[in-house]
Amino acid sequence: MNYELLSEQAEEIIRTDPWYVAALSNISALIMNQVPDLNWAGFYLMREGCLVVGPFQGKPACIHIPVGRGVCGTAVGKDAIQVVPDVHAFPGHIACDGASASEIVIPIHRGNAVIGVLDLDSPVKGRFSDADADGLDTMVKRIEKDVRWGCDFD
Repeated sequence: MNYELLSEQAEEIIRTDPWYVAALSNISALIMNQVPDLNWAGFYLMREGCLVVGPFQGKPACIHIPVGRGVCGTAVGKDAIQVVPDVHAFPGHIACDGASASEIVIPIHRGNAVIGVLDLDSPVKGRFSDADADGLDTMVKRIEKDVRWGCDFD
């Protein structure tokens, strides 16, 4: 997977319109279409101390995920990338889609605070590697730097 190209494409999407809804919607579609063997690609965003589903591609998703629960909540609670080769063996896994077998979650920051996560699911066990984590983290760093998180652009 050419994550440098994916990051450049995501950067162009953000450059076209940096508002988080437009940018993250198109970035989730980009990921779903470019990264092989996915059944869900999207974002969860922090709201009132809980992750809430944001722009995504795939089947309907869990709407609220408490910090510390499931793979996404663990990524926020630990502020660390989570690469899970078998979600069914992950303690506290939240099964939004029973077809998902592996998952990778990358925290998104604004300043020092985690404000959301990029979440990718695959129906293939062991789908995600350290190379995927590095490539997706590079893309998330571009999102952190350039996406506008509110409606006021002043």
